[in-house]
Amino acid sequence: MKPATLNPNPMPAGSPHLEVRDLRVHYDGIHALHGVSFQVPRGQIVTLIGANGAGKTSILRALSGLTPYTGSILFEGRDLQRVPAHRIVGLGMAHVPEGRAIFGNLTVQENLRLATWQRRDREAIESDFERVLTTFPRLRERLRQPAGTLSGGEQQMLAVGRALMSRASLLLLDEPSMGMSPRLVQELFAIIQDINRTGTTILLVEQNANQALRIASRAYVLETGRITLSGTGPELLGDPRVKEAYLGTAATGKGANRNPPP
Repeated sequence: MKPATLNPNPMPAGSPHLEVRDLRVHYDGIHALHGVSFQVPRGQIVTLIGANGAGKTSILRALSGLTPYTGSILFEGRDLQRVPAHRIVGLGMAHVPEGRAIFGNLTVQENLRLATWQRRDREAIESDFERVLTTFPRLRERLRQPAGTLSGGEQQMLAVGRALMSRASLLLLDEPSMGMSPRLVQELFAIIQDINRTGTTILLVEQNANQALRIASRAYVLETGRITLSGTGPELLGDPRVKEAYLGTAATGKGANRNPPP
């Protein structure tokens, strides 16, 4: 994989790109999220870590319009409460779901092209298509191959490439390293950083807490539907509670905040 060169509507770093306030989600009587609040500054990488079932995927599904919720989600200052999922993509938020959700019976090229259905800038589409193939050379080699026949790592590349083809300003990545070899995981996280450097904001949900915290500007720990710890990536990486619970080590550290204010 090579560095990405996409530059989807770069805007000044640091200003709020996404703001979540008192987010609550229920599934068939199960309370999945209990008033979650956080911000994603423009141009940064923010990560959510936590155990399976903590509510990380529920947050991303609510953000992308796939799950009903209460509370408010502001994307570039716009309330998304009544905005359908396909419109949210058009506004500039793309979701790479856990499990990839590619179309296995379609070719790699067809999967990438499908992501542009709301775009009308044909020349830019062709330019972005070439840049995605430069970023993920394996996809170029398999353009006419059914996506379902790709390896797990290649399918993840396709899922990320498809999101990039929508020219999103904010990427929601749900467990992007799942099923990848250690070598491909290293490559993928380097690509995520390169994509971010071109101006794309990233909200990352990742079981590999060590890798996620190393690249994150800001991080939140989710436990049973609540944010219980927050700080910068380096702060949480050095926090003994995070080390013991998510990194497999016990050590001393400081800098993170329990029960952060909304």
